[in-house]
Amino acid sequence: MGLHIVTPLLASTAFPARPGARVWLKMEALQPSGSFKLRGIGHACEVHAARGARRIVASSGGNAGLAAAYAGRRLGLPTLVVVPETTSARARSLLAREGAEVRVHGLSFQEANAHAHGVLGAQDAFVHPFDDPLLWEGHAGMIDEVAQAGVRPDAVVLAVGGGGLLSGVVAGLRRQGWNAVPVFAVETVGADSYAQSLAAGERIELPAIASIATSLGARKVSEHAFGLARTHPVTPFVVGDGEAVAACLRFMDDHRVVVEPACGAALALAYRQDGPLAAFSNVLVIVCGGATATVAQLQAWDAQLR
Repeated sequence: MGLHIVTPLLASTAFPARPGARVWLKMEALQPSGSFKLRGIGHACEVHAARGARRIVASSGGNAGLAAAYAGRRLGLPTLVVVPETTSARARSLLAREGAEVRVHGLSFQEANAHAHGVLGAQDAFVHPFDDPLLWEGHAGMIDEVAQAGVRPDAVVLAVGGGGLLSGVVAGLRRQGWNAVPVFAVETVGADSYAQSLAAGERIELPAIASIATSLGARKVSEHAFGLARTHPVTPFVVGDGEAVAACLRFMDDHRVVVEPACGAALALAYRQDGPLAAFSNVLVIVCGGATATVAQLQAWDAQLR
């Protein structure tokens, strides 16, 4: 039994679809840590604990850090989460609430990450936010659950940051023999390192993240995620911050669940009347979640971006 829960798979009528078509929502926002990250990070932490790790170290002020903190608490292991100075007070509070030691270092994730590596001891396990096969193996379980529910999607929609969710979902699709099922990988303008990399034919590093969807804020996607587009039908898609936030608010009204703009990016594509999903009959949307957004913040962003 893993640290994550089996999340609901909902058939939603809130999204535009042609007659006879269905949109399915894999509700990863309902994981105990607030996002899908708990699947992979929980799995990695369990593996490290079984190998004798005595402390978990992570470098994320967002959902990866929260998943590591939750997993550490459940496993009875102390957890250190190193965050940059830009990490919100809410995120720091949520990390502390899970019992993690929160250390603030540097102006960017890169500096916080370097510090986390610098303090690793012999019995510490470092948990990467997205670039680790253990994470992909854990994330793949959500597709197993979709198959167990008797649903076979003909398209999958998900958000891309560093590529951990994409890597896990493709691994899950392959495990089910669904190698031809296309994946729509959605980012926001200003955090679109994946789309830019595929267009350039090489991994592009963004000079900075210029999007409010900070959970998509990997300036460079993992090599594994980049390579997947050569072996699996992956289509990148980019939406604006305003459309992502509007999708969050609409989803909150439709399904009474609050998600971050990073998740809103995927929802935005699903809400489009005339988008590329209109051709499919069984669309699976990964509602990846996000624990740091509040209703007030979403409403403020919406007013600002209109």
